[in-house]
Amino acid sequence: MADRHVKLPDLAECKREGRKLVMLTCYDALFARLLESAGVDLLLVGDSLNQVLGGRPSTLSATLDQMIYHAASVRRGAAHTPVIVDLPFLSYQVSIEEAVRNAGRVLADTDCHAVKLEGGTAMAPTIRALVDRGIPVIGHLGFTPQSINLLGPRVQGRDSATAARLREDAAALEAAGACAVVLELVPKGLAAEISGMLAIPTIGIGAGNGCDGQVLVLHDMLGLNDEFSPRFLKRYAELAEVVRQAVTQYATEVRSGAYPDDIHSFD
Repeated sequence: MADRHVKLPDLAECKREGRKLVMLTCYDALFARLLESAGVDLLLVGDSLNQVLGGRPSTLSATLDQMIYHAASVRRGAAHTPVIVDLPFLSYQVSIEEAVRNAGRVLADTDCHAVKLEGGTAMAPTIRALVDRGIPVIGHLGFTPQSINLLGPRVQGRDSATAARLREDAAALEAAGACAVVLELVPKGLAAEISGMLAIPTIGIGAGNGCDGQVLVLHDMLGLNDEFSPRFLKRYAELAEVVRQAVTQYATEVRSGAYPDDIHSFD
């Protein structure tokens, strides 16, 4: 593709060409601008913002208004990169009608490009209804944070029954019209198998390198959240310590009177 910017309708073509997709979470306009300039393919306004920015223990209390506020902010910072927005807990599970209304509001109020929702075969009719109404959808299987109170071990699909269900769920999401599927905390062999059976791309997080793309939480991969260190996470920077050092130096200079000096003052 001549344009380096991925378009949602091109995702299956990216997979056919063997082009790995790069996705990161993003919650604000400043980081959106930086990530777009660095060549990230897809930006995800994840309900993980409830934990990363809000300090909550899970994603469950994120609201639709919160998601819309942050998604609109990200979209203002990213003129060319597709922005996908998580539908928060209970905004799409109650009924198809509510799912359509809420997903439509997300796109209308934010100018973003797609929504993401969690769940397998049971959510296929909802996905089909959204797609039929012009709302692109990315699915999410494996460890699904909105179902944290029902899930057992974090890694999903290690036993044959769960693995079979994940295969069925992935096929159902593709048949319903999803344009991609996130696979979270799935054994790498199973994730590669699911990726091989789908025409749409899989985007892994803790699912090995057999997926068609990868996603990480931005603050985790930058090392800003230095108290979180799961096995799948690779930190590409250690910015928590950089922030501490910078703030410590600022505080020292303010307290000593060294800042502001003449260079940083007006006559």
